[in-house]
Amino acid sequence: QVQLAESGGGLVQSGGSLRLSCTASGSFFSIYAMGWYRQAPGKERELVAIKTTDGLTNYADPMKGRFTIARDNAKNTVDLQLYNLKPEDTAVYYCVATRVVTMDRKSGDYWGKGTLVTVSS
Repeated sequence: QVQLAESGGGLVQSGGSLRLSCTASGSFFSIYAMGWYRQAPGKERELVAIKTTDGLTNYADPMKGRFTIARDNAKNTVDLQLYNLKPEDTAVYYCVATRVVTMDRKSGDYWGKGTLVTVSS
């Protein structure tokens, strides 16, 4: 079993900052990529940012320059620093771990339960 635990969401004013953190725990050999998606009310889940074990990073265009992803491979953590937040950033932010190889040698993707970020205008 693999669990992802997120923290750091909350209410912030427009222009403010937040830091989200996620830790993967459980029984697994490796994780290929860790990152964040978000889902706003009435919208589909979308990529925010993701980082592979070898350092490749992908940001969605609206987040470039405002959000920063940081991953610690040894600790199985991924953080997302959000700057200059806008009301349209309001969403539930989900941590994801992809191509996780578990002890039974199976590979799969795992999701956290999400943390709510609310940006007031």
